[in-house]
Parts: sequence; C-alpha cells; structure tokens
Amino acid sequence: MTIYHAQLRDLEGLINLFDGYRVFYKQDSNPAAVKRFLTQRIVKNDSIIYIAYINDEAAGFTQLYPLLSSVSMKPMYLLNDLYVHSKFRGQGIGEALINRAKHLCQSENNKGMAIQTAFDNPAQNLYERLGFVKDSDLHFFWSNK
Repeated sequence: MTIYHAQLRDLEGLINLFDGYRVFYKQDSNPAAVKRFLTQRIVKNDSIIYIAYINDEAAGFTQLYPLLSSVSMKPMYLLNDLYVHSKFRGQGIGEALINRAKHLCQSENNKGMAIQTAFDNPAQNLYERLGFVKDSDLHFFWSNK
C-alpha cells in the first residue's frame, strides 16, 4: 500500500472513490460533478486529500479541511471524508489513511483533528480505536436550505 497527497494525476481513481463515498451517503452518482468538485479542491489547494493505492489501483481516500481554533489559537483539521472501496476493506487502509492525517497534524503542531460523520456510520468503531473521543459539544448545525 502506498499513500500520498493526491494531485491532478490521481483524479480518475479519486473520482471513482469519491462518487462511491457519496453514494454511500445516499447521494446520486454524479462523476462529472465529482470531477469538478475534486479538481477545484486540488487546484485551489483548499483541502488535503490523501489517496491510498494497492498495486497501482486507487483503494481509498481521506479529505481534510483546515480549521482554526480560536480558544487554543491553533490550526486543526476536519476529517470530513474517509472512504475505502469495498474491494479493499478489511486490509487496514482506513486506519493507514487516518494515521497519515494524524501524522500531518503532529508535524504541523496542530491542536488536533475533528471528524464529521453520520451518527450511524460503523467506522465510528475505528475512530474510537484510533484515539478519537466523541465530543458532545459539537452537535449543532444550521442548514441554509
């Protein structure tokens, strides 16, 4: 397994993974929109996407968005997306992607990392096993719909 910071050259494999991720969250498949969205993230450099490959095949990804903590006056990341293709699950890819993100936080001396996920996502067991703690303070959301 190799994991590295995704670039435009990784777009095709990333599109398939990201589209699968969105379908998992009950969104319609839309590879064209996914391509536009991911291209913007990479070109604008407003998120960090790590992609995992097994034998040159895109197997999983995670996407981090930078945040700032006013209280601690330190940067942090929001791990907004984590997905491993069903063909590659159970091989430690999700754990490796999270550990890569944690390493980034440590190397930048960040406050930490928040995870946004569905309340019933089975990956919560993985998050807890890797040292994440549920934070009851972060439970409000306003939607502009």
